[in-house]
Amino acid sequence: MILETVVLPFLLALSATAAITPLVIYIGKRIKLVDDPKVHKHPGVIHTTPIPRGGGIALFFGVVFASIFFIPLTTTTLAIFIASFIILVVGVLDDRRNSLGKDLSPYIRFIILFLCAVIVVGSGVTIDFITHPLGGVLHFDTFALSLFGLTLRASDIISILWIVWVMNMLNWSKGVDGQMPGIVAISAIVIGILSLRFPVVDHTILLDAKLSFIIAGSALGFLLFNFYPAKIFPGYSATALYLLLAVVSILSSAKLATAILVMGIPSVDAIFTILRRILSGRSPFWHDNKHLHHILLKRGLSQRQIAVLYWGFSALLGTIALTLQSKSKLFAIIMLVVIVGGALLFLHLTAKYTHEKEIA
Repeated sequence: MILETVVLPFLLALSATAAITPLVIYIGKRIKLVDDPKVHKHPGVIHTTPIPRGGGIALFFGVVFASIFFIPLTTTTLAIFIASFIILVVGVLDDRRNSLGKDLSPYIRFIILFLCAVIVVGSGVTIDFITHPLGGVLHFDTFALSLFGLTLRASDIISILWIVWVMNMLNWSKGVDGQMPGIVAISAIVIGILSLRFPVVDHTILLDAKLSFIIAGSALGFLLFNFYPAKIFPGYSATALYLLLAVVSILSSAKLATAILVMGIPSVDAIFTILRRILSGRSPFWHDNKHLHHILLKRGLSQRQIAVLYWGFSALLGTIALTLQSKSKLFAIIMLVVIVGGALLFLHLTAKYTHEKEIA
């Protein structure tokens, strides 16, 4: 079972993505699908030479290739991959516009992500319940809201918001080379291991485990070319993979707390970023260079060190999540928000003070 559920899906996805990525790099250079810092005036840009974009193409097709052999074609899986492919197309278009020094409107991108999340949830991928931290089970599918003649279950609304959140949060977590693929791989492995801890009572749990290890394999296959110095960037097209990761985090049982913990550092950074931008009178959708990885770069850490730091914390938090009960996970999440949020606030305040002192 382990061979067919874990090892083979993982290795096939890794091999497929590793084989496809050089082709994407070659094509990207030929059609000038590149991120040129002289053309793409993004405040978060830290590279100095043109690097091919569109890594999401290799990631998506690496997953698809492995899935052909291990994932059954059902209404649900078809909807998941259609939604992922739509995001891939939009992402490639955005990557192309970036190479011309333009950005697709973040509001248009957000609407498309939202609609794709609706497609996935409409196929039956929902967070119907979570284990209550104080004991018992909290069922979301028993609560419903009627709006304009439509009945929306709380489980549907929460699932859509979660999927959209994961896609946007991980998009903000690819600031340094290798950062994102490592986080995705570790998150997918932790979710896959958690799936295997439950009795295989239906095909959904088995599907969840296989797809989790396929995602992990694809991410690591891409990491071979994305670790510093990167030969290719994920680009916005990699959002197609983030959708799949969000899906496996809710496909079987309720692994929300585990997913929140293993992706805890980028999640808290994203929350902090949104609040910081809103409080400063700016749109939370528009870019800046004040994410945690940007601050660490300014503090003297290298891109490799920052990527490994993110991986280490993700692996540590994932390991902790696998050993804790629901009540303890809630406490761990609260502590994570307090500690990381406090650290971010301290780093921002000291950076601001240092900047003002230098000006004076």
